[in-house]
Amino acid sequence: MSDSFATRLNAAIRRTKSITCVGLDPRKAQLPGELQTLAQSEHPDAWAAAYTAFCKGVIDVVADLVPCVKPQVAFFEQLGPAGMIALGEVIAAARDAGLMVIVDAKRNDIGSTATAYADAYLGSVQGDAASPWGGDSLTVSPYLGRDSLEPFVKVCDERSAGIFVLVKTSNPGGGDFQDRLRDGRALYEDVADMVTSLNASRLDEQGYGPVGAVVGATYPEQLASLRKRMPHSILLVPGFGAQGGTAEDVRHAKDADGTGAVVNSSRGIIFAYQRDGYRERFGEQRWKDAIRAATVEMNVALA
Repeated sequence: MSDSFATRLNAAIRRTKSITCVGLDPRKAQLPGELQTLAQSEHPDAWAAAYTAFCKGVIDVVADLVPCVKPQVAFFEQLGPAGMIALGEVIAAARDAGLMVIVDAKRNDIGSTATAYADAYLGSVQGDAASPWGGDSLTVSPYLGRDSLEPFVKVCDERSAGIFVLVKTSNPGGGDFQDRLRDGRALYEDVADMVTSLNASRLDEQGYGPVGAVVGATYPEQLASLRKRMPHSILLVPGFGAQGGTAEDVRHAKDADGTGAVVNSSRGIIFAYQRDGYRERFGEQRWKDAIRAATVEMNVALA
């Protein structure tokens, strides 16, 4: 059996000296011109090929700078079967480059259906423990209750994989339900406590379990309190950069050793060549150089 998911991810953070997670969110309208030309039509197969080429290009230039990438499944699903083949190729390319892969699919259901989702996505180890998609971890919704999470945790145990449970999301409407009070406590706090209890018997030598949590950078006070409430969870922090989160907002996500969290940036990195400063410096032809420079900049800010 390989090291646990948490052990491997924290080791990757230490190796790269980075808590940056690069979100792979390919969007047709924002691809560089050379890949727009590659597609040449609106046919899904052509766009899927462009998405694969784009994401592989991103992976090539960030692989030595960050511990992980996070492909957003929705952008691939949007292209139908061709897009899902592209997703598989992108995950494989990231694994081959030595990156850990967080599959952002926000799945869940009950019973055998939850088990099927877990079986599909969780497990990057070669051989019998590998899953068809080969993800190291998966984002999961908790709102069907504890019994819907337990099948995922069971597969995590079997395959040294991890999950990231949605606890306090970065979007403005997240509070519609997550902030609702019951007996003086917000619903997201109840979810956080459940995450902590699921990890309790599954801790590695550094004190982390396979059940991580999604906590948005756009709510820095809650992020700080949830870091304390979930001491055994690696935090996946969205909302940095394009959504308004800053390095100061996320500084409490890390533990005292500088591990225990990864901060995601998607548009701010992968479309850096369209941002002020980068556009003038690199231009669209040097889109890969712009992506690398933006990744270095984020690493420095988060350090």
